[in-house]
Amino acid sequence: MTEMATVAAPWGRVLEGQVAMVTGAGQGVGAGIAAALAAAGAAVVVATRRAANGEPAAEAIRAAGQTAVFVRCDVTEAVDVQAAVNEAVQRFGGLDIMVHNAVAPAGRPGGVQYTRSDMIRPQIATATTASFLCARASLVHLRQRPGTLILLTSPAGVEGSANLPIYATVKATQRGIVKSLAREWGPLGVRVNAIAPVARTPAMDAAVAANPSLETRLVARTPLGRLGDATADIGPVAVFLASAGARYITGQTIVADGGGFLGL
Repeated sequence: MTEMATVAAPWGRVLEGQVAMVTGAGQGVGAGIAAALAAAGAAVVVATRRAANGEPAAEAIRAAGQTAVFVRCDVTEAVDVQAAVNEAVQRFGGLDIMVHNAVAPAGRPGGVQYTRSDMIRPQIATATTASFLCARASLVHLRQRPGTLILLTSPAGVEGSANLPIYATVKATQRGIVKSLAREWGPLGVRVNAIAPVARTPAMDAAVAANPSLETRLVARTPLGRLGDATADIGPVAVFLASAGARYITGQTIVADGGGFLGL
């Protein structure tokens, strides 16, 4: 995690004085984004369901000399999301950046006929419903700054997936949320965008373990010839979208996948 302090260096502390909340920031892409925002000067609230990964992620940021706290948050519960936002505001005086990254596991790859019913509801709850909960809880504060909302979607939500149909569907839904909120919130000065990353994470490692050919196929279709790094490759994209450098960008999805998808 300490690597992110140098990764954000080209931008300097462009988020100095700002406050960010990142859901699902205990590991993987969420942790990389949290560390990047902190290295760019933001005070970061690491919002995760479990202290077992949330507190160490916050501690790693503090160990790198930046500001972070852990707040427990189940993003499927409106009261938890509101409490986490309230905690961010009480501790740091406001909220400039809301990043919703948390999502339920996509499950074992397979077509829709092999998708268990109990896999559907958690993915809808964490991706779709929670996006609305995070948006609703944060708007009153984002419009005061004005700030920005960033949702973590997926290339699967852009081009579909034969092997992860539920995951692709909820991720595509998030893109619809981004476009709708960008239209609604634009007059308020609040920007809304999405990042669709491909990066090596614990979730990716689990998927590769279940399907050993997955990594080979992903790398083969990627012009840059490698999987992304959550801290070095994805975190800086969030820093850019949260910064004044992206002040005229809203309603967009940035696909950070090494060029694997070139259809936009």
